[in-house]
Amino acid sequence: MTVLNRPEGPDADDFRLSRRLLGGLFFAGYATAALAQDARPITTSSEGLVQEDVTFPAPDGFDLPAFVARPAGDGPFPVVIVASEIFGVHEYIRDICRRLAQAGYAAVAPAFFVRVADPAPLSDMRRVQEIVAAAGYEQVMGDIAATLDWIDGQLWARADRIGITGYCWGGKVVWQAAARFAALKVGVAWYGRLAPAPDANEAQIAMGRPWPVDLAGDLKSPVLGLYGGQDQGIPNASVETMRRALEREGDDDSAIHLYPDAPHGFHADYRASYRADDAADGWRRLLAHFDARLKA
Repeated sequence: MTVLNRPEGPDADDFRLSRRLLGGLFFAGYATAALAQDARPITTSSEGLVQEDVTFPAPDGFDLPAFVARPAGDGPFPVVIVASEIFGVHEYIRDICRRLAQAGYAAVAPAFFVRVADPAPLSDMRRVQEIVAAAGYEQVMGDIAATLDWIDGQLWARADRIGITGYCWGGKVVWQAAARFAALKVGVAWYGRLAPAPDANEAQIAMGRPWPVDLAGDLKSPVLGLYGGQDQGIPNASVETMRRALEREGDDDSAIHLYPDAPHGFHADYRASYRADDAADGWRRLLAHFDARLKA
């Protein structure tokens, strides 16, 4: 089992893979490289929901796949875009979409990485990281733009009530997208990296731009950040730096909540990092943040 304690995966020094994989695991299941041997993931009922795999054109001409879960019926429903972790659209992300749909939202999870390969079934974390690194900022923002365009054409969607949430890699995407797209009315970022690592070199810093700490003045919608105080890859100092940046910009609507004892990935119920109480509290905060701005 790989224990993920950093947003972009482990460093070489803590890179370990289990030789034991759960039987029957495949790309439609949980991410192979991170699934805890004793995991008991939450399984959300699909009763009363419509689930479908769709595709739509991205700006570069790629036919972008996405998973959709929404309440049955005509709607229109407020919409939440779900930005995945580094493992793409695997069962955990699909279940998040179902949870949102059971709460009255249409959830859309684009597959940002599959231009290169689907990382979900892979056990080689180095290969996963290569796939993720190929999804640059402009490609990802283009994919979100395409998702927004597609949502705008769906009769069941309230195109004037769209939010975004994301986890790990996708948490950083939330901050970036909220600074770029006025169509997004609200965001919730789960432990997405906020600033370069203290030991990052110039190439790593450049590759990660734009960093959320540099985007505080550009946010077009309020973002709630949910972070772990024991996150090895996102130091508390960077969380405080982001808080101060929001304060300097007079952004009273955005906020960060820090769970003191939580590690990175504390919401991921299929990983060893899962912390049930903090995950449940974070989900409660997510729904309150979304409900106030997308259901009003």
